[in-house]
Amino acid sequence: MSEWAPKRFWKSAETAATDAGFGVLLDGRPVRTPAKAILNVPNEALASRIAEEFDAQVEKIDPRTMPFTRSANAAIDKVAIQHADVADMLAEYGDSDLLCYRADAPDELVTRQAEQWGPLLDWAEVALGVRLEPRVGVVHEPQDAAALSKLRRQVHDLGVFELTAFHDLVSISGSLIIGFAAKADVQPANDLWDISRLDEIWQQEQWGADEEAEEMAEYKKAAFLHASDFIRLISGH
Repeated sequence: MSEWAPKRFWKSAETAATDAGFGVLLDGRPVRTPAKAILNVPNEALASRIAEEFDAQVEKIDPRTMPFTRSANAAIDKVAIQHADVADMLAEYGDSDLLCYRADAPDELVTRQAEQWGPLLDWAEVALGVRLEPRVGVVHEPQDAAALSKLRRQVHDLGVFELTAFHDLVSISGSLIIGFAAKADVQPANDLWDISRLDEIWQQEQWGADEEAEEMAEYKKAAFLHASDFIRLISGH
């Protein structure tokens, strides 16, 4: 038997201003989330992307082709009701940020980490007012408590929709600083993704690619790039 999927029932999808921001109307009726809340998003740009996803559906609805809709649903149904918990969880990445844990050899890897990771730590010192210090090795060494507290406040300041995308940017990359850099559009998202995978890329260069690992990496890359697009739409970049 073929897998059941809901069928398209609407003729038109369009955006509409609401008291809470912008929504999407299907034949004049507001779209609702899986939890039955009316889908309201912060700006028309995001609402337009969601409307485009609905309009692109053909006979059957395929949620896999609707990433902006899925993210908006997650923001409204999940993150909105546990914002503080999500923010606390993500802020913890600051004390074990990927960019801070460096190899001691070989020299080429050490140099590559310094060249690609160092500038992002320098950017964070200026843009976020926080200096995270690199360490050699993988044994955890706590960062400055005041710096971590400042980062935590900035994570908590993110809105519900920003935090939804920020969750994927940080958890996929393993770096709170990369998450903030993606939000600020410091570098192209593809470049930030490659920076987050510096160690894996190095291993591939030495030993060759693993097909299963590469397949998983492509899946994560798509999620990271989408989260970057989503947060930039919210942030107005």
